[in-house]
Amino acid sequence: MTALFVLAAALLLLFILLPLLSIALSTSRQGLLATITDPEVLASLALTLATGAIATLLALLLGLPLAYLLARREFPGKTVVEGIIDVPVVIPHTAAGVALLLVFGRFGTVGQVTTPLGLSFTGSAAGIVVAMLFVSVPFLVNNAREAIALIEPEMESVALTEGASRWQSFRYVTLPLAGQGVLAGALMTWARAMSEFGAVVILAYNPKIVPVLIYERFAGFGLQAAQPLALLTIVATLAIFVLLRGLMRRQRAMSSEG
Repeated sequence: MTALFVLAAALLLLFILLPLLSIALSTSRQGLLATITDPEVLASLALTLATGAIATLLALLLGLPLAYLLARREFPGKTVVEGIIDVPVVIPHTAAGVALLLVFGRFGTVGQVTTPLGLSFTGSAAGIVVAMLFVSVPFLVNNAREAIALIEPEMESVALTEGASRWQSFRYVTLPLAGQGVLAGALMTWARAMSEFGAVVILAYNPKIVPVLIYERFAGFGLQAAQPLALLTIVATLAIFVLLRGLMRRQRAMSSEG
């Protein structure tokens, strides 16, 4: 049994590593250097990181209250709400982009109100954030809900009996105890937001985030033109995740020592 499990694990790791190694070995140093110093690439990378971070912050502000309610309250239609939260994960993201365009496009329900006020979601960073938020917020809500549900309600009740308000109980008891789950959810949300293509390309093609720029270069100039940017994206993402994972592990170790 152990041998079969090891074999299955090795095949899966090879399945993941082989494409990554292939792109790393087949990309020329000159092409990678030119990509790193390309102003369009640098602007696109900065835009991707910034809009992903904004989408994650909005997911935290809007998703944490919902996660708490789902973890701590029973109410009519709770199953329906949980199902709605999961919809962006399971539908094709090109379909999500079309749906978002009907709401946030120039003639959409929201767009026709905000556009005359100077806030347009088509062809703008605001549209990118909306698309990123739509496809990634389920990761924040679901991870935070599970983390909060694992906390014994009595621990919050103790804070209330000591004179704390419900907000103080949430701020100083619930959030610290659920911190690892919330942080993991935020990390997944940020990663999913930055990797989004389908919804973004339909709602806000320009300005171009990295996934859109990779596709544009592949479609316009071929595989070799897209490879350096794809490799740079993979390396940057890996570095960020290694750093964040290290910080999470350090925080977990400090919490256990405390």
